[in-house]
Amino acid sequence: MSTVPLSVLLAAVAVCAAVPVLGWSLLARPSAAAVQARDNLVRGLTPTDGAAAAVSSGPGLLTRMARGLTPRGTVARLNRLAGTAGRPAEWPVPRLVAAKLVLGTVAGVLGLLLATSRPGVLTVLVAVVATVVAYFLPELLLHSRGQERQEAIALELADTLDQMTIAVEAGLGFESAMARAGSNGKGPLAEELVRTLQDIAVGQPRRDAYLALAERTGVTDLRRFIRAVVQADQYGVSIADVLRTQAQEMRLKRRQRAEEKAMQIPVKVIFPLILCILPTLFIVLLGPAVMDIAEAFSG
Repeated sequence: MSTVPLSVLLAAVAVCAAVPVLGWSLLARPSAAAVQARDNLVRGLTPTDGAAAAVSSGPGLLTRMARGLTPRGTVARLNRLAGTAGRPAEWPVPRLVAAKLVLGTVAGVLGLLLATSRPGVLTVLVAVVATVVAYFLPELLLHSRGQERQEAIALELADTLDQMTIAVEAGLGFESAMARAGSNGKGPLAEELVRTLQDIAVGQPRRDAYLALAERTGVTDLRRFIRAVVQADQYGVSIADVLRTQAQEMRLKRRQRAEEKAMQIPVKVIFPLILCILPTLFIVLLGPAVMDIAEAFSG
C-alpha cells in the first residue's frame, strides 16, 4: 500500500488553511455597523464614486491577528499607499494586511517544500524570491494604482485650474470655484476637491484641509499650487492672479512633459529593435545564403 509523502501532506494542509483566509481578505464586505456609520457620515452629500474614504470591516479575529503579526511601519506604509491610491473600497488596509500575510505564508511554505524536495542553490533562490514577491504583491499593486492616480491628477490639474480661474473672475469665491470644478469633474482630482470641501465643512481649518490635500495626493504640481494658495491667503494676494499664473505654469509643464516623453521614444525603441526585429531580419535575409554556402562546402 503506497503512502503519501509528508511534503505533499504539508502542502495540502497549507493550501487548505490559506484559501479561506485569502478569500476573506479579498472578498469580505464591511460589517453592518460600519456601513451604517458611513451612511450617517455621507447623508445629505452627493460624493462621486470613490470620493468618500472606504470604511474597512470591523475588528474581527482575523483582523486583530493580522495587525498583531504585521509591524507598525508596514501598516503605516500601507495607509500612506492607500491614501495615494484614493483608498479604494475594495482594498481596505486590514484586508491588504491579511492578504500580505496569507500570500507570504503560502509562498514560503510551498518554497520550503520545494527546497527540501529538490535541494540546490537555484531552488532556494527561487523559493526566497517567490516568497518576497508574494509578500509585497499587495503593496506593489497599490503602489501601481497610486501612480496611475497621480498621473491622472497631474493631467487634469491644468484644465481644472482654468475652470477655477474663470469661475473666480466671474465673481465666485475660491471655495465656490473649487466646488464647481469638483461637481463638474469626474476624475480623481474632482474627488479630492470634493473631499477637501467636506473636510472644511465639518470644521477643519482651511489651511490644514489644503495641506492635507497636497499630502494625500503626493503630486508635486498640486503641492506647489496648494502652497501658492496658502501663501496668497496669508498675505492677501489676489487669488485670481494666483490661479491664472498657476494655470499657465501647469500648461507649460504639461507640454514640456509631453515633449520629453516624445524625445524618449527613439531611445526606448532601440532595445526592441536590436533584440527582436534585427535578428529576425538577418535570419530572413541571410538564412538562404548561409544554407547555400553550407550546401556548397558540404558538396
